[in-house]
Amino acid sequence: MAKPFLQCHRRFKNGKDHCYWSIAEKVRTQRGLGATAFCCIWERSTTVRRAAWTKTVEVFDTTQQQTKELALYPAEHVVPEHALEYGVQVRLSEFELRRAATMGALAGWVCQLWEQLQLDEFWRQRLVDSREGTSWCNVLQSLTVYRLIDPGSEWRLHREWFKNSALADLLEADFSVAQKDNLYRCLDKVAGTSRSSLQALRQRWKISSGVKFEVLLYDLTSSILTSEPPFGEGDKRRYGHSRDKRSDCVQVVIALVVTPEGFPLAYEVMAGQHLGPHDVGGLSGTD
Repeated sequence: MAKPFLQCHRRFKNGKDHCYWSIAEKVRTQRGLGATAFCCIWERSTTVRRAAWTKTVEVFDTTQQQTKELALYPAEHVVPEHALEYGVQVRLSEFELRRAATMGALAGWVCQLWEQLQLDEFWRQRLVDSREGTSWCNVLQSLTVYRLIDPGSEWRLHREWFKNSALADLLEADFSVAQKDNLYRCLDKVAGTSRSSLQALRQRWKISSGVKFEVLLYDLTSSILTSEPPFGEGDKRRYGHSRDKRSDCVQVVIALVVTPEGFPLAYEVMAGQHLGPHDVGGLSGTD
């Protein structure tokens, strides 16, 4: 049975030295060669986190009544002479992995997509950090990653999803970006920016992916709501033709324009009665 071992990876990106630690093991292939299989990967990109990792572990010395740091070494290697006083050998074959970040790889992919679309640059101009130090860009990026990977409520993101993901390391942030009040406040801050954000995305797609807009696809869908009338005069929740066969529920109608490749260009949330293309005015994000 292969024994797991720790492996360090380094890369220099955006002016920072990123250090990745992985738990790996050697596996056999059909050609009989040993290949490295990574069980999990996590990042320690900041000086504070790297120092916390290299400190390894702290124990309480009952004889001297004080806490001291120990350095960990694999059991198959001899502890060097300079570390005899604080070096401890560890059996990696009995290593147990706990509290792993289950969304590390997918979250990292979405964060790379965020960078490629230059969304950080776009939102930095519109979401200024609060005086308390809250990074609204990080909060919005957390919401975006969550929506793409495992969509759910903001409460679920706050309660369980964030702590089980690798977002804290990927964003170099702490749990403040997943506080429920910050999540809801961030949604309020971006509520009126749909038109400008869609236009920015359209321009990024046109440059990076060569997307063309000669042919566009238009579709309508509806979403039912269980709330009860009466509603205000301008409320969009209304009774109408229900595609979900729920004529007893009010609904809203959602219009969407996409390219044949599936790139969304514009959307609009409209009143709940059934509408056709001739009833649609200007969709958000269109010129």
